Amino acid sequence: MGSTPKNVRQRMKKLLQAPNLAIATLWADMLVGVGIGATVQRAYASGIAGEIPVDQSLPEVWVQDAEQLGRAKTLLHDWQHAPHRRWACPGCQEIIDGPFEQCWNCGHVLTP
Repeated sequence: MGSTPKNVRQRMKKLLQAPNLAIATLWADMLVGVGIGATVQRAYASGIAGEIPVDQSLPEVWVQDAEQLGRAKTLLHDWQHAPHRRWACPGCQEIIDGPFEQCWNCGHVLTP
């Protein structure tokens, strides 16, 4: 972890290994968006895949506070298993298919 202070390294916990940098960055950004400090580690290690084992070259998402690890795991699970919906937007009548809660066409937000 390079120049990261020792007390910070002790608090950080690995959440998961991601299949690629785009997914790792998306998940870390989503966690930060809900107030959980998260970073992507090994962001550029894929460039040395083959020189090191493949499982060691995949990006990882880490939470900065070990006490938030459980909440981060729960949120990630919920995001990965979002309900699939099919609904007609009341604003423009566009059919929205998937786990989306906002119309791509007019921006109307689905209300429960």
